[in-house]
Amino acid sequence: MITSQTIRVMLVDDHNVVRSGLATFLRAYEDLELVGEARNGLEALDLCRQSKPDVILMDLMMPEMDGIQATRAILAGCPEIKVIAMTSFEDEKLVQGVLAAGAISYLLKNVTSDELAKAIRDAHSGRSTLSPEAASALVHATRPTVQPSYDLTEREMEVLNLVVQGHSNQQIAETLVISVATVKAHISSILSKLGVSSRAEASAFAIKNKIVTL
Repeated sequence: MITSQTIRVMLVDDHNVVRSGLATFLRAYEDLELVGEARNGLEALDLCRQSKPDVILMDLMMPEMDGIQATRAILAGCPEIKVIAMTSFEDEKLVQGVLAAGAISYLLKNVTSDELAKAIRDAHSGRSTLSPEAASALVHATRPTVQPSYDLTEREMEVLNLVVQGHSNQQIAETLVISVATVKAHISSILSKLGVSSRAEASAFAIKNKIVTL
């Protein structure tokens, strides 16, 4: 018997076997009701308007329209729906993409039935669930990228900056109040550490690898 607390769930996956398995799973829980199945994002858009689900279990890799596009399109028209991304992949870009599109949760398909049921209930209540793999990918994605220093000293960085700006050895010497011989020694060390053979190569390498900025 369906109660007022029943959560209406829609499945979106291009694999018949997966949808069949998820449908069987849903029937095992009295508070979960299967209200529709779609094979791709386009079908999901049409079916969503008819079935009015509370929660959608969304595959990401599908023909016609993938899960990220479908999530964005569905939530644009029905922001109250909760989308749980389900995939076999823990790709960092997929995690970022579907969460940015509005999915509330991200799970791998190897979750247990009870874990999935809890994730559906939590999503319906507005609580997010992330697989450990997805959480790790997000942490890695948001961690600032540390640019290698190439073991350049503070003085060598100053010299390199001036080289990139097109200063001559004499100009560098005057700017830093050091001898031309010392400038040449620093430049020789810089070329060695960067693995280049000329000032021009050093400048190009420094700019390309964001060691210095113009």
